[in-house]
Formats: sequence, C-alpha cells, structure tokens
Amino acid sequence: MNLVSAFVPIWILTAVGYAACRWGLLGEAASVLGRFVFHLAMPAALFLALARMPLSGFAGRSLLAFGVSTLAVVGLGWAGASRLFGREPGERPIWGMAAGYVNSANLGIPIATQVLGDVSFLAAVVLLQVLVVTPVILVALDRHSDPAGRVRVRRIASLPVRNPVILASLLGVACSAAGLRLPSAAAAPLTLLAGAAVPAALVALGASLHRTAPSRPEPAQLAGPAELAAISALKLVAQPVIAYAAGLALDLSAPQLLAVVVCASLPTAQNTFVFAQEYGVGEAVANRAVVVTTTLSLATLAATATLLG
Repeated sequence: MNLVSAFVPIWILTAVGYAACRWGLLGEAASVLGRFVFHLAMPAALFLALARMPLSGFAGRSLLAFGVSTLAVVGLGWAGASRLFGREPGERPIWGMAAGYVNSANLGIPIATQVLGDVSFLAAVVLLQVLVVTPVILVALDRHSDPAGRVRVRRIASLPVRNPVILASLLGVACSAAGLRLPSAAAAPLTLLAGAAVPAALVALGASLHRTAPSRPEPAQLAGPAELAAISALKLVAQPVIAYAAGLALDLSAPQLLAVVVCASLPTAQNTFVFAQEYGVGEAVANRAVVVTTTLSLATLAATATLLG
C-alpha cells in the first residue's frame, strides 16, 4: 500500500472534526467525544492489542531504539529549558515532556493502524511511556511543587488505577502473561468499542485543533515563538533522527525501523498539558506545543513514512 495514501483518511477525518467544531456542529459534544476516546474506546483497543501480544513482543531492540530517542530528547529539552530559556526548575519537566513524550494514544493508534498495519509496537511504546517516563516526570513535578521538596508517593503509585489507558494496558499485559483468552461474550463488545477508537480519535483531534480565543490573555514570554520552534524541532526532527540512528546501530529490519521512526515522529502528547495544568506550571508552553506539533506532524509523519517505506 502507498504509505502516503494511508494518511488520506487521517487528514480527512481530522479535517471533518475541525470543520464540525468550527461550524458549531459538535458544541459540547467535542469534549465528550474526547473523553469517550480516552476513557472507553482507546483503553479497549490497547487492552485487546496487548492481551493478544506475546510478552516477547514487549522487549527487544526496537523498543530500545525508541527508548534511546525518548531519553535523549527529553533530556535535551529538560536541560535546554533552563539554559536557553531560563525556565524555573518546576517548569523544566514539562518542557522536556513537550519535547519527547509522544502522543501514543489519540494519534498513535490511527497512525499505527493505517501506516504500520497493527498497534503491537505502539502498545509497547505506551507501556514504556506510562511505566517509565511518566513516573519520572511526576516525581520531578511533585518534588518542585511541594515547598519541602517532598514526593507524594501514594498519588504517583495510584496513577495506574486513575488512568484508564494505563489500567487497560496493564490488564492486557496480565492477560497475555497468564495466557488468558477472552470469551466471545466479552471479546465481541470490546472489539466493537475498539473499532470506534480510530475514527473518534481523529475527529476529536480535529476538533481540538480549533481553538477559540483564550479566556484570559497569556504573556508572550510564556510561550514565545523561539520556544515553540525549539520544541517542534526536538519533537519532530531530533527524536525521529535519533531513533533512526539508534535503529541502524541496533541493526533493525526495515519494518522495525519504520515502526520505531514513525512512533518517534508522533507529536507532543496531550498528557503534557494535563500534567502542566494539574501542577500549575508551563501551561501555555504545553498547550501550544501540543497544537503546533500536532498540526505540523500531519505532514512530517507522511514524509517520514514515505522516505522509509
């Protein structure tokens, strides 16, 4: 299949979501659709993918190559936020996350489905991010948000229970490890629900790209063009390039290399803004980084897939 043609339905459904939001057809349903994807459809898709995936698929050189790119770019963003833009310690984890934490759920699933043919490697990426990267980010945010520098261990430990994507991923791994096969009475409705994840996520993505005027003005220095350009360059150029170099060094096959680089080319995850809002740091940068990298990635992902395909 022509890899560029795989992006056509992605662009169309994203445009449909944007137009529907712009013309007021969705109204409050736009946010409801996003919650449906996050709380129901996306967890169902990830659970089924992980439950059917052998545990051997979670490890290996492909995930190592992706992990190297994530570590490098998050680290560069974390350090650059201070040295280049004078960010305070509490804001630096958000900056690093904006630079290297990929949107593996809302946009990752439709991209993996259309371009890679399945979500097996993406599921491993989800686990790497939520079980390794997320705790590091949260520990840093917790430490800097507490006047005494304490870390709320109980809150971080309860994250898998409070986040449906993480919980569904862990349950899928548990089913895979135990060799459990879901009865048809349970698998059939989950399959139907998972089938809604891709189209609903793309429509919700398009709706999220339509932004009304902010309720309060934001100082320009909180999210200047230079910062957004630096984040976009790290996210959409540096991370896939590092992933490609790591993949070559690890002697990945062509399909493996394609999967690693495409996943590394995904834009900034919306969780970046969620965490920034929760801790009250770097909200403007996080919000705009999500919008800018998501908009640009629709072109850069197609170019990446074409070059490696």
